[in-house]
Amino acid sequence: MRMFSICMRLELYNYKNRWKVALLIVAVLIAIGTLWYTETFLKELRAEEGKRAQIWAEATKILATEEDGSQLLLALQVAGQNTTIPIIMTDADTNIIQHRNLKVPRTNPDKFIAKELQRMIDENEAIVFDISEDEKNLIFYRDSSILTQLRIYPMVLLGVIGLFIMIAYMAFSNVRRSEQNRVWTGMAKETAHQIGTPLSSLMGWIEILRSQDANAEALQEMEKDVARLKTITDRFSKIGSIPKLELADIAMATENAMNYMNRRSSNRITLEFHNELSTPIFIPLSLQLYGWVIENLIRNAIDAIEGKGRIDVTLTELNNNVQIEVQDTGKGLAAGTAKAIFRPGFTTKTRGWGLGLSLAKRIIDEFHGGKISVAKTALGKGTTFKIVLPKGKDELLLNDNDA
Repeated sequence: MRMFSICMRLELYNYKNRWKVALLIVAVLIAIGTLWYTETFLKELRAEEGKRAQIWAEATKILATEEDGSQLLLALQVAGQNTTIPIIMTDADTNIIQHRNLKVPRTNPDKFIAKELQRMIDENEAIVFDISEDEKNLIFYRDSSILTQLRIYPMVLLGVIGLFIMIAYMAFSNVRRSEQNRVWTGMAKETAHQIGTPLSSLMGWIEILRSQDANAEALQEMEKDVARLKTITDRFSKIGSIPKLELADIAMATENAMNYMNRRSSNRITLEFHNELSTPIFIPLSLQLYGWVIENLIRNAIDAIEGKGRIDVTLTELNNNVQIEVQDTGKGLAAGTAKAIFRPGFTTKTRGWGLGLSLAKRIIDEFHGGKISVAKTALGKGTTFKIVLPKGKDELLLNDNDA
């Protein structure tokens, strides 16, 4: 029942991932729709301000040329209503005559006005009106402060929404990671518990068979299997908690795990170990869990090889790190599969929970502070997994002293 609950949680995890992508797409569509609507509204408002500038120019013309009192009064009213649109009036040679609605600084006012004029010339076409047959005036204008604020407002709004989405995403990821850790812990404890009961029984039966002078060779093989079950139980118990790391020879730990799989693989598969380290390197390891990772990678490589093939395990030194590569000549992975292969519940096999590589990633990334990834893969050309582990502080200090 508990195993069923764990599987359901993993399915829920994948379901939440799909919802997360869907919500992100909806957020992007909302942002695009907001920008489109705002830009359309701003174009209409800008056109309206252009008309208002035209009306102001006509009112100014009346003030300059007409003597009819009623028209002058109307012109004064129209001209006075423009309190937001920045405007500069010039003669035909763009010599400034007057300006309106500009916040002119006390220092270098002429330079500021000239700069504003150039900005208006670049933004909008001048409004031309005739003062007389021989005299023309030009009116230049730009967007009002209100329109500028409206243009900036959607960006600020989207920035706030984006910040909120980012914070929500980080919070959701932390909750998801905590839930994932609880699933792993629960699964590990339950598995160790389930194995523990028959394991104790098997140990008792071995002692009974030994007292009855059973076949010694058979008892020896049974004891090997019991020891292996103890190792598996120990590994699961360590997954359920933070393991203690101890300095260990990385080459020896890797070769031991590889040799165990070599004895249990088909004769059609060649398994080779390449130690390119010039000297032994000791790094902080949980030997049980690290061995599990190497065994898991080799087991996956064996499954990927259909018939005869080769697996190479190579150790190299890379600055302050040690790099372990597991390369096979199997069927390889598609690009999409390579990206998702470490996700809990994802598997390319007909059987299994899809937890082996996700657990391997947790062991390497979280417990050992390293990095595991698919270095390269291609369909029909095999796959190379790469593990990068940092050297221990004692090892770095030893290297510095030797230098």
